[in-house]
Amino acid sequence: MTRSPNPVPEDSPQSSGIPETSVGLLLQRGGEELALVKVGDRFTVHPTSPEVAAEVEQALPAQCHRRIPRTQLIEFTVAPEQRDEAMQAAREHEGVAFASHVYQLRDNPQTLVYVSDQLTVQFIPEADEESIRAIAAECGLQLVKPVAGIPNTFVLQLTRDAEENPVKIANRLMGRNEVVIAEPEIAIPQQPSYRPKDSLYYQQWYLNHSGGSLLAPGSHIDVEKAWDITKGNRSIVVAIADDAIDLNHPDFQGPGKIVAPKDFKDQDLLPLPASSDESHGTACAGIAVAEENGKGIVGVAPGCALMPIRTSGFLDDDSIEQLFDWAIQNNASVISCSWGPAAVYFPLSLRQRAALTRAATTGRQGKGCVVVFAAGNANRPVSGTVFERNWPDNLLRGPTNWLGGFTVHPDVITVSACTSLGKKSAYSNWGTNVSVCAPSNNAPPGMWFEKTGYIATAPEVNVDTPGLGMFSADLLGTLGYDTGDFVSNFGGTSSACPVVAGVAALVLSANPDLTAQEVKRILQDSADKIVDRDSDPQLGMRLGTYDTNGYSQWFGYGKVNAFKAVQAAQQLKVKATPAAQVLKKRNDMSLAIPDDNPNGITSVIRITESASVQEIQVSVNIEHNFLGDLEVTLKSPNGQSVLLQNRTLGVKTQLSKTYSLETTPALKQLLNQSAAGVWQLQVVDCSPTDTGTLKSWELILGV
Repeated sequence: MTRSPNPVPEDSPQSSGIPETSVGLLLQRGGEELALVKVGDRFTVHPTSPEVAAEVEQALPAQCHRRIPRTQLIEFTVAPEQRDEAMQAAREHEGVAFASHVYQLRDNPQTLVYVSDQLTVQFIPEADEESIRAIAAECGLQLVKPVAGIPNTFVLQLTRDAEENPVKIANRLMGRNEVVIAEPEIAIPQQPSYRPKDSLYYQQWYLNHSGGSLLAPGSHIDVEKAWDITKGNRSIVVAIADDAIDLNHPDFQGPGKIVAPKDFKDQDLLPLPASSDESHGTACAGIAVAEENGKGIVGVAPGCALMPIRTSGFLDDDSIEQLFDWAIQNNASVISCSWGPAAVYFPLSLRQRAALTRAATTGRQGKGCVVVFAAGNANRPVSGTVFERNWPDNLLRGPTNWLGGFTVHPDVITVSACTSLGKKSAYSNWGTNVSVCAPSNNAPPGMWFEKTGYIATAPEVNVDTPGLGMFSADLLGTLGYDTGDFVSNFGGTSSACPVVAGVAALVLSANPDLTAQEVKRILQDSADKIVDRDSDPQLGMRLGTYDTNGYSQWFGYGKVNAFKAVQAAQQLKVKATPAAQVLKKRNDMSLAIPDDNPNGITSVIRITESASVQEIQVSVNIEHNFLGDLEVTLKSPNGQSVLLQNRTLGVKTQLSKTYSLETTPALKQLLNQSAAGVWQLQVVDCSPTDTGTLKSWELILGV
């Protein structure tokens, strides 16, 4: 921390550099100063001991509201005009060690902040124990314990000699040369994990649930806690390659939602369904990336973009090459494939293997597209031999080799299905090539790929197959699986596959530097080890437990866990190579932002130096009546776009913010390209009524 060469005398109230009027209303937190506001109708006390707490509750002229767990604080409510008098009575009570206001953060008035009687203080390395104790005594503090892992850092506690509360003491300590950081300990209520307000979200048990009929504990993917970290980023594009996708569905609307649509069947750019039979892709897309818009459903990665691809319906070499090359050329991050060959045994051709390898290794500027395939629905191995019997008309009999082709490719994530009861879905294919499983419905085994039109009936299963169906988007109106705009009983490994694709998209949103293979390892390593000890009702084997390597043929490495996967991705973030030179350019030309205009405004900065970008920061200054209307995007000279700010700023009116590699990981996609050329900042107002102005912006490049 930089210190003034001529510090104010330490006995001055201004020695911290904070005005006296603010010294009690600034919270030191994580290297930042957060503005506080006192709450008018409540305060807290810290009794001298637990034994006198009940006496204190009865003695004070205020209503005991609750005890704050693990802090020994008691919260009292009182009429605002009586608060100060009640607090004074608390301070004079012999059973009260400490009394404090309750605060709110100025920019977050819904959050209550409770101050305890402790501080954490980091001293400079030169400060010895004697000087530390002297400073503590001067402030009415006593040392409690050192903080493990941080040198010369201690927890200190108020004593009866303290004349100020911890907020003020921390601010004054920040003005001392011996102190690096001083933070009061605070408690704030725990906020439940993010939960969308989309009207049908409650039916999407596979995302998150708290129990219920046919719902085993932990049978969801724990996505709400993952959403606390990221709900996805438009720079992460999920390609859904399938029969067709109803792009008119409200859950696929939104600025930047649709990227590079392609129809390989009709050879155009509108991959729309031609009949009610083509509803499979719409349901898959809904599960992966349905937009959070306050109605309908929400996808696993609602903030990510969708690349809708209508396949030709055939698995010839040229079709497979075109499909994956399109995804590569248009910067798909994840490719979700809920289909397979209409054949029992289908090895990939050289060209098909090469197309998959090319996508998984050269896509995403060399980091690789994450390619996800459904394992199939025949209750057979993706690669292996089964002694077949009891097929109608002896369609299959005796030792039969099964091979899915796509599902055994080493670069693919192959997904099996599990149920809402945490069991194997009876139909799910299995084997040593399964990577992970994901939630889906339950049903008797069916044909391995019904969408081809080649449908066969598997040997009968005469047992109940309980489990909830998957709720997703459907063709609008009366077409599709169900009447209406949503399907309530989608399933198969077809629905498990886009669940994993959505989680992969969240992983890349949290850390876009990851390679495709790193994403695959994260999904496998963070998966939940669900167990099914029952025997298969059709084939009789028991493959629902794990070997010494943590692998199950039914579940792969386990059921995908969105929260654990996103956490792991964050922990693998690496810093960019230090830059040797800094290029700093500003554009101070003020531009009015047109109201409710998808084109918005574009402001440019031209860089002439051609060195490779190693670091990047973008500072933006915007005034707007309602910043929640705005999306801010940076476009590099090679045309690559990164969404800096989505519509999450709500009622704020001033945006003065710097977006960096740390705060906006998607910017890492712009590293290692030439700095030379025109950089563009686009600001789009996405909703009517409110207006504003882009005042200025600055681009800082380390090269």
